[in-house]
Amino acid sequence: MANFAKSPVPRFTAEVYQNPYLPEGGREVHAIVTVTATGGGTTGGRPLSVGGSGGPDAGVVIMVDCSGSMDHPPTKLRAAREATAAALDTLRDGVAFAVVAGTHRATEVYPGGGRLAVAGATTRAQAAEALRKLSAGGGTAIGTWLRLADRLLSSADLTIRHAILLTDGRNEHESPQDLRAALDDCFGSFTCDARGVGTDWEVKEVTGIASALLGTADIVADPAGLTADFTRMMATAMGKEVADVALRLWTPLGAETVFVKQVAPTVEDLTGRGRASGPRSADYPTGSWGDESRDYHLCLRVPAAGIGREMLAGRVSLIIPAPDGLPSQAVPQTSSRPLPQGLVRAVWTDDIAASTSINPQVAHYTGQAELAQVIQQGLDARKSGDVDSATAKLGRAVQLADASGNAATAKLLAKVVDVVDATTGTVRLKAKVAEADEMTLETRSTKTVRVKK
Repeated sequence: MANFAKSPVPRFTAEVYQNPYLPEGGREVHAIVTVTATGGGTTGGRPLSVGGSGGPDAGVVIMVDCSGSMDHPPTKLRAAREATAAALDTLRDGVAFAVVAGTHRATEVYPGGGRLAVAGATTRAQAAEALRKLSAGGGTAIGTWLRLADRLLSSADLTIRHAILLTDGRNEHESPQDLRAALDDCFGSFTCDARGVGTDWEVKEVTGIASALLGTADIVADPAGLTADFTRMMATAMGKEVADVALRLWTPLGAETVFVKQVAPTVEDLTGRGRASGPRSADYPTGSWGDESRDYHLCLRVPAAGIGREMLAGRVSLIIPAPDGLPSQAVPQTSSRPLPQGLVRAVWTDDIAASTSINPQVAHYTGQAELAQVIQQGLDARKSGDVDSATAKLGRAVQLADASGNAATAKLLAKVVDVVDATTGTVRLKAKVAEADEMTLETRSTKTVRVKK
């Protein structure tokens, strides 16, 4: 177990799970890296409200869809106003915040003037009053909302920068390229949780926004559930202690990275987001952390070797920004003292039992990643009218969910298919499926369960 950081930020540890044994000529090495942060978040550590300079140390911008569709029915906008007010009540005193109304343009609702307010009794009351004046009208151009959130969060020296985005419709008043450009420009500036309310929004748009900005995505089919959801999101955001943590992966000469994926609590492919940090190392962004644990699946390709050979296939470390202007804590590259590291090994053997054994953690998360993939493929096939493919893919999803103990996903699948035999994945497509049920399954398809140890 590798110790990566100590108070005042959370203490990070990492554990590597793998079967290092390969047959003669074998090249692919798989490993699961469990990263855990303790001692921060909601159980201790430094408070996020006020930084060392006396100013706010964390900032949150809430983007509320105010397009015309939010008035159909009017309960949507009313629920959004109430949810935003409840989320602001969850803010810690001293946290910087702003509220943005999103239509085909972005408008500052509170405090205005291109700045952030500081949470307190007075500013919360003023923000709640400003929210009462929100009205629905206009189109949807989410990229403009994100760019305004970026400007607001960049207006102060903040350690934690977070946003919450609520939409009820499709991004029809800007091109996909414009939204993609906005996401690229905002990446690394703040994290963003995205929520779709009702059933008239596009799942891939909302999940794509959350994925690009290292946040969460979910559906709130009934507007009445927004207040509880927003309150939970804000409470989680307030538990974050350190931002911009990166997973650094070093590989030796001749080895290469096939993929790097977060596999718990959700599946997220980080491979294309790696940034070179040295001749043979790359940093993969993981976002903000509080008290929590996440799992990552690494696949490395090494040069083929003969029986009895052994090599270091990769070395994992964390890059953790230091608080309050102190030098960054980098492990092990800039550390002044030797610290443990997470090592991935390759050992070539003629022991068939050893080389064909699959590590339980690797097997579990390989199945969870496949589960997310076949759900998406099955739903896409269902929408296109390909009954045979949809049945096969969703049947495989039922089988994987059952085998891995992913009860939450199994329950969602049962609303889309009639399960004949979960063990074999024998299912029948339901003739009628509520749109909210299908969208919920698609939105939550990447949620995973931890491997039982």
